Amino acid sequence: MELKKAALTDLVDLKKVCCEAYVLNFHNHWNEGGLEWYLQREFSNERLTVDLNDKNTVYYFIKHELKSVGFLKIKYDSSSDFQNNNSAELEKIYVLPKHKGKGIGKTALKEIIKRCTADGIKNLFLAVIDTNLAAIAFYEKLGFEYHSKTTLDIPYLKEELKGMHRMFKKLS
Repeated sequence: MELKKAALTDLVDLKKVCCEAYVLNFHNHWNEGGLEWYLQREFSNERLTVDLNDKNTVYYFIKHELKSVGFLKIKYDSSSDFQNNNSAELEKIYVLPKHKGKGIGKTALKEIIKRCTADGIKNLFLAVIDTNLAAIAFYEKLGFEYHSKTTLDIPYLKEELKGMHRMFKKLS
């Protein structure tokens, strides 16, 4: 597993892996019209260009055997309950379903924790759907703890999937 930081020149490849990984993992989370709306909102060329030009937002390709098998998105100095200059948010981490269960996501997240720690980040936080028990267990195994509950205010998302657990990990 290797993490490769995405650049603006990677826009086409980044959009492809973002859309593919998201659709294959979460297509059933949306009411009619919602998936298309979300993909446009989060992974359009315009949105990805804005994110890639933002010094506080970083996308990484998750590579395995020289192929992109997922991606992750980190936001630095993100406003949160941990609001200080030493926090980062793991906003997205998605691995293509056919590559799950191989330890790729775990290795990618451990690498991000290592990089954040080296950069002086004190807290890494995330939000996860509160009914996604497998994801919550995954984060707990990597040392994340429950912080609080929140609710997504996103149109088209199925109502039973709007509850979120906010989790954090103190970094040394």
